Amino acid sequence: MIKTSQLNKSVKTAEAELEILRGIDLEIKRGETAAIVGTSGSGKSTLLGLLAGLDSPSAGAIYLDNTNIVQLDEDERAVLRSQKVGFVFQSFQLLPALTALENVMLPLELAGRDDARIMAEDYLSRVGLGERLHHYPRTLSGGEQQRVAIARAFAAKPLILFADEPTGNLDTATGAKIIELLFGLNEEEGTTLVLVTHDNTLADRCQRKLIMTAGQLSEAA
Repeated sequence: MIKTSQLNKSVKTAEAELEILRGIDLEIKRGETAAIVGTSGSGKSTLLGLLAGLDSPSAGAIYLDNTNIVQLDEDERAVLRSQKVGFVFQSFQLLPALTALENVMLPLELAGRDDARIMAEDYLSRVGLGERLHHYPRTLSGGEQQRVAIARAFAAKPLILFADEPTGNLDTATGAKIIELLFGLNEEEGTTLVLVTHDNTLADRCQRKLIMTAGQLSEAA
């Protein structure tokens, strides 16, 4: 489902060229759950953004469901993301002017789904927010906002779901509930799940743990 070959990412600074990722070879099978762990600044979030097609590598190939997304232009990558990829951000990324229902409906409507409202209502109910459909993000707790973000990601039924520190802005108890919700929906949908986390409890729930060290990736024993 996901494969990279000699993936590199570097950026130029005033002083020199900074290597963020170096020679990443990775393969994740359909339906697998994988956690990417490592210290801050090791390149975890950069790798996740590349895998999701949100950024472009300096060199190498990235295959999502057998398509090399490096060869696609931005419009083509956007179409692929809308069809196959979901993303859960640490900062939730909800639109403040839209209700919970409207936030979940929006990507479905953009994808041309006639059943956008029905799907959005269903997934918000599944994450325990059936009574908060018409509430705006500012009136929801952090845990509730993350539930809306998870409903939005799963409602489009992506083949692959990427999550960047999905419990990072939540207290321990709320984070534990989000973990159960994330993996419960993942098991129901059979989605391939790849997440970046500092949360060992979350990482330990995954089938695989990948360790990022100074821009290089290795598999935990």
